This record gives sequence, structure tokens and C-alpha cells, in this order.
Amino acid sequence: MQVIPARFLRSVICAAGLAFAPVALSAQSLFAPAILVDEMVITNYEIQQRARMIEVLNSGADPMKLAREQLVDDRLRLQAAKDAGIEPTDEEIRGGMAEFAQRGNLSLEQFITLLGQNGVDEQTFRDFVRAGFAWRQLVQGRFQARANVSDEEVDRALTGTGTGSNVRVLLSEIIIPIRPGTEQQVQSLAERISGYRSTAEFSAAAREYSATATRGEGGRLPWQELSALPPVLRPLVIGLAPGEVTAPIPIQGAVALFQMREVEESGYAAPEIASVDYATYYMAGGRSPETLAKARVLASKIDRCDDLYGVAKGQPAEVLQRQSLPPAEVPTDIAYELSKLDPGEVSTALTRSNGQTLMFLMLCSRTPAVTADADRQQVTMGLRNTRLNQMADAYLAQLRSNAHIVER
Repeated sequence: MQVIPARFLRSVICAAGLAFAPVALSAQSLFAPAILVDEMVITNYEIQQRARMIEVLNSGADPMKLAREQLVDDRLRLQAAKDAGIEPTDEEIRGGMAEFAQRGNLSLEQFITLLGQNGVDEQTFRDFVRAGFAWRQLVQGRFQARANVSDEEVDRALTGTGTGSNVRVLLSEIIIPIRPGTEQQVQSLAERISGYRSTAEFSAAAREYSATATRGEGGRLPWQELSALPPVLRPLVIGLAPGEVTAPIPIQGAVALFQMREVEESGYAAPEIASVDYATYYMAGGRSPETLAKARVLASKIDRCDDLYGVAKGQPAEVLQRQSLPPAEVPTDIAYELSKLDPGEVSTALTRSNGQTLMFLMLCSRTPAVTADADRQQVTMGLRNTRLNQMADAYLAQLRSNAHIVER
């Protein structure tokens, strides 16, 4: 039995049992021009068909709008390829169709049947693949020589200093500790705070209830790369509009809430992290003034994780733990605190044993994924493909700006 990814067929399964709504347009208007691109015609029928295919593939939030945009771009791609003497053969198009179907673990025949069952003609799929195939050939022939990557660029990527684009967020935090017997009280408080939309209200709550070092600043955190946050938090945070607050997030011994203050796309993409090396040194006394004072003294005396072995010498082995884990395997509360730290920095925000033990948490290092699971050839290929895509996007934008497009 073939396995089909759920995302690939999610909308197909939902739509398969539904009857199609009657076509509102007459047969004459259905095949009438809807868009002219330099005198090239796009019909209402083509738009409806492409929109239906987009729905089946679940690849767009506004299928009709996306269909119009895609078909205009396809006309421009095909004309540019034709002007360069590129015309895909039937065999090449058939091969591209089979490759696309294989992404869903389907044979070409199975995929065409599936589309047909959901109201999409084979020709619609063929036209889609034809435009994409012709465009790839054009881009490779036109830009391949200009997409070379230098050894210096590869070196920067391998050391995690490459540039690109990434989302970063400006958050505020509240971490409310849970002590025995306060579970319901804390949950009710957290649910009330999650309804806040004012940054002033959230900051006031942080100053009153939060147990983190940022409480004095109203829970305000500096800019952080979204990729640096624990994987479990990323989808929760990126879904917030400015001012909105997450639902209460349970973590060990506490409940966490985050408010989005601002989000932007930065010009630097931090490398994906393969593993995080960190140390935890446990100190009796929890967050008592005396224990926190000892932790501050300890932090001033050490510069790296290796120094903690001397501090823990002669104590039980469980007092000091050092681990190197993939980000997804780091406990959420620890991963979140580590996201704020640079190597050699310390957090004393967390406790264990119902608040009776302070966790002295130190980040040792982060290992970029590119050095862990990719060789130089793979990195070179990835950089070259990125550059080709950027050139292709710029060229398509130029074609679009030069074209005479009339929508009816």
C-alpha cells in the first residue's frame, strides 16, 4: 500500500465526498478571455481549473487569486522560454508530471485519476508542469554561469556566518511558578493574562507575578531569531499579532505566557542548530536570596562549562549534569532559557524539586546543523540553488513589469 502524506491530500479527502457547485458562468463566458498578457489569452475556464487544482493540493489560502497570479506568470515564463528557443518535448513534460506525482507517493496514473475525481482536467496539470519545466531550463541556461559560489562563501556557511533572511520577534515573557496547592490559582491567573492585548497591562503583570530576571523590565525581551526559540514555541509565537498573548503554556513547575510586541524579517539568517551543549548545576535553597547571591558569585568566577567540574568536585554526581542534545529534545523550559544565552552565559530563572533547588544553567556551545550533516559539496549546491532562485525571481519580476496585462 502506498503512503500519501496527510498535508498533500488533506483537502482532497475533504473534497472527494462533496458535489461540485453548479458553474455560474455560461459555456460561452467560461471560455471567454479573462486576462490578456501581451495579447496572450487566459480564459475563465483556465482560472477555474487552476484554482481547483490549488484547492486539491491545498497550496493556497485564496485559490482564485493565486490561480490568476500563477497563470499570468506561466504565460510570461513560457513566452520567455520560447524566445530563447526552449520548448519542452512531450516526453520531458510527461517525466515532469510523473516526478510531481511521486512527491505524494503516487504513480502518474493514480495522480491523474485523483485530479479527475476532483474536477481537474489532465490538461490543466500538463500546462502547469510544462510552464515550470520550460522555466527551469531557461533559468539554468541564462543564469547558471553567474550562480557560481566562492570558497569564501562556502566557508562562511560552514561556520554558520552566512547571510540570508530570517524572521525575528520582539517578545515579552511571564513565567509564573507553581507551588504545591496553587495549581488552580495560577491557571486562572494565567488564563486572565492570556486575554490581555495591552503591552502596559502585560508588563504590569510581569512585574507582579513573573519569576524571571526580566520582571523588572516588565518581561520585555530583546529581539530574538525565531529559529533560536524552542521548536514547540515557534508555531505558537509566529501565529500572534502584535499585542496578542499565547494561551498558558505549561512547563516544569510553572506556567509561561508570551506577548508579541513586534515581528520583522531581518537580513541575517541564523544557521539551523544540530545540537545544544549545556550544563546544569543544582543548588539547594531554590530562589532564596542567599542561594541567588551564591549563584551570582559563582557566575562571576567561571567563564565556561568546563569550570563547573571543579566547582562540583567532591559533591554527588547528580549535582552537575552536562548534555548535548538536538534542540527538539531539550526540555521546553530549559530550551527557552538557553535561547536567550550566548556560550558562557548563565540563567538562574529555573528551579526543580518544587522550587527547593535552583538550577544554575549554562550554555556551553551550539553546533550548526550544516557542520553536522552536510559536506562542502552539499553546501555549495545549496548556495548555488539559492542564488539561481533569487536571479529567477528577479527576472520574472522584470518580465511582469514590462508586460501589458489587462484583466477583464
